Amino acid sequence: MRYFSVAIAIFLFCLNGFSQQVYSKKEPFAHTYSIVARDTVTGEMGVAVQSHWFSVGSLVTWGKAGVGVVATQSFINPSFGPRGLSLLENGLSPKMAVNTLLELDEGREVRQLAILDVNGNVEAFTGANCIQPAGHIVGNNFSVQANLMEKNTVWPVMAKAFETTKGTLAERMLAALKAAQNEGGDIRGKQSAAMLVVKAKSTGNSWQDKVVDLRIEDHQNPIEEMERLLTIHKAYEYMNKGDLAVETGNNKLAKQHYMHAQELNPDNLEMKFWYAITLANNGELTEAKQILKKLFLKNEKWKTLTPRLVKPGLLIISEKELNELISD
Repeated sequence: MRYFSVAIAIFLFCLNGFSQQVYSKKEPFAHTYSIVARDTVTGEMGVAVQSHWFSVGSLVTWGKAGVGVVATQSFINPSFGPRGLSLLENGLSPKMAVNTLLELDEGREVRQLAILDVNGNVEAFTGANCIQPAGHIVGNNFSVQANLMEKNTVWPVMAKAFETTKGTLAERMLAALKAAQNEGGDIRGKQSAAMLVVKAKSTGNSWQDKVVDLRIEDHQNPIEEMERLLTIHKAYEYMNKGDLAVETGNNKLAKQHYMHAQELNPDNLEMKFWYAITLANNGELTEAKQILKKLFLKNEKWKTLTPRLVKPGLLIISEKELNELISD
């Protein structure tokens, strides 16, 4: 039955080939380096990329929770993303999916493609006519690929960085991108980057299935900017954990999470504001007032906002305590 469904999937795929099948000058470039990878502990899957091209993430990076991730680059065939994921969903292995996509594409020799599935199986392809240096390495639960590089050592250092770095999947993929850039990266320079991480299992809600979804569309140092955004992303994860702790009445844990968030993002006034509001709700009015007083000096609009939190129940204190909180 499985093989029958696979055959049907391929048949329908051929009938519904909804993208350009032939290489042409109209196809977008993405001479670049990228990684597709899976975290063996969490099962999360990710794809990350950098290129000297505007908005590289809008065409190169594709992923779906519970299914897999795709990186399509060089002379991009954008349909490889959604079609590759569709083939995985219909039971094909990454190798079968790559072969199917390339068999239908007369421009295959200028393509570069990598597909990873929910089990960590990986397949990659580098066309013979990709601009050199170009190549890929398939490893355990990952693949790195690059073309139009300054050196042919770029993708090997990416593989090593990913394998030797500790941390989350996003942090390990970032390490691979940084290693590539430090090795010379794209011979043309740098411009945009993107990272997508999806869950091992789908929640049924696409907006909940993405763990990380970041794009730097145009920047002098996109990898540095990606690292900055990942730090902020982590800070907001702590904020979310703090909010959940508040909802369950664990104010001590909430305070810890909010403190971690501020440590990662110390210049963010809003994080300080909500931390102070939590302190006030916990009855720690003196400490809350000290924080808010500094915020109000930097921006009086926080002072205007504070009383507005009472009606929706976000600030649960008496009128007397409120007046004390916002008094000079």
